[in-house]
Amino acid sequence: MRRYFDPTVYRIVLFDQRGCGRSRPHASVIANTTWHLVEDIQTIQKTLGIDRFIAFGGSWGATLALIYAITHPASVMQLVLRGVFLMTKAELKWFYGGGAGAFFPEIWGRFVAAIPPAERDNLIAAYNRRLFSGNLMEETRFGRIWANWENALASIHHEGPMGESPSDYARAFARLENHYFQSGGFLQCDGWILKERKQIEHIPATIIQGRYDMICPPISAWNLADGWAKCDLRMVPLAGHALSEPGISEALVRVMDGLRRM
Repeated sequence: MRRYFDPTVYRIVLFDQRGCGRSRPHASVIANTTWHLVEDIQTIQKTLGIDRFIAFGGSWGATLALIYAITHPASVMQLVLRGVFLMTKAELKWFYGGGAGAFFPEIWGRFVAAIPPAERDNLIAAYNRRLFSGNLMEETRFGRIWANWENALASIHHEGPMGESPSDYARAFARLENHYFQSGGFLQCDGWILKERKQIEHIPATIIQGRYDMICPPISAWNLADGWAKCDLRMVPLAGHALSEPGISEALVRVMDGLRRM
């Protein structure tokens, strides 16, 4: 994650949000909401003596960067976002209601097949019951299925299912993601980020968006940038969602190299 920033120019601060990576307790959702994460970023900022910073994030990281900027606009000097996710019902319906599945029916079929037909009207809720069943083997099994569905659609160059994710990673990834989706990101209302965008329209922003992003379709990035004078939306023509895609990585490095001259 550090390779997008020149260490001779930037002070690079990375953090694992609650429940994932090196944070403990692992895969826990207790006291784990968007607003806890906002407080954690503020604590890091104060502890390290950082007055203002560039908020850099992709996918859910873009969501969190936007929410932090909206709630603490004086702290953020620039936003650099990738694969924009606005935490809306429409986005969740696209990815867990069959929209993306229409393009990858064989992979979608495996994701749906794990759930009995009677529960398929709400797959997020159905997976939630299994990811939080209290049975470690069941949670891990369904965590892998959940993670594999998303991972399989991350790159435009990917064809077919990927290898299995490590069990601890998959369980934590799935539990945390599902927990946040089940709760609408703990936001006050659907579409909250766009409704509150006025709080950050004075902040310069750059969005790097894959044209063929199946996980976070470009319409979210377009809606966020539309009418925001200081927002520069850059579509990467042959790219999907993954940070590792060459076009996405190149565009992000170009942005950060450009900002260092400010």
